[in-house]
Amino acid sequence: MALRTEAEGWLRTKGTDQWSDPETGERAISKWRASIDEGRAWVVVGEHDEVLATVSRGPVDRDFWTDADRPETALYLYKLIVARKASGRQLGARVIDWMSRLATLEGRNWVRIDTWRTNILLHAYYERLGFKHVRTAAPAHRLSGWLAQRPAGELSMPDDLLPVAPAAGWHSESAVTDLGVPHQRH
Repeated sequence: MALRTEAEGWLRTKGTDQWSDPETGERAISKWRASIDEGRAWVVVGEHDEVLATVSRGPVDRDFWTDADRPETALYLYKLIVARKASGRQLGARVIDWMSRLATLEGRNWVRIDTWRTNILLHAYYERLGFKHVRTAAPAHRLSGWLAQRPAGELSMPDDLLPVAPAAGWHSESAVTDLGVPHQRH
């Protein structure tokens, strides 16, 4: 949750209104907590156990993706947040590559995202990492809706991969270290 709070403050300095609405923020935090409780959220930890990033996966968001999109063919990536102290390490790209490899292991064709509709800097970031804009959906009750996908297994940093397979000693909550050694913590 501290990463989310830090990201909210940082986003305000970047000229975007992302994560600034208290009503949708409450709903988003509630969904995120469910992802954590259900074991669908991972953290990247540093050598001193400090949390450097987080990412979640979740079910298809039916506000955006339809049956025509064949939702079962995709892994849906949510809440990728990198701590400001880890900025510049390409950690976000490495985490996306990790999720892309996980999607391939599961036999999926796509990694899909939806982002805040007005955050054009974020759209450009994802496009640099190989995501292609699919469409923009604008349901009245949502501020997210810029939809993009990239093929599962596609890598933006193939020479700097985080492992996908569980290591011995994994427990209930997932974590991946920035040194490339995944582990789960109690």
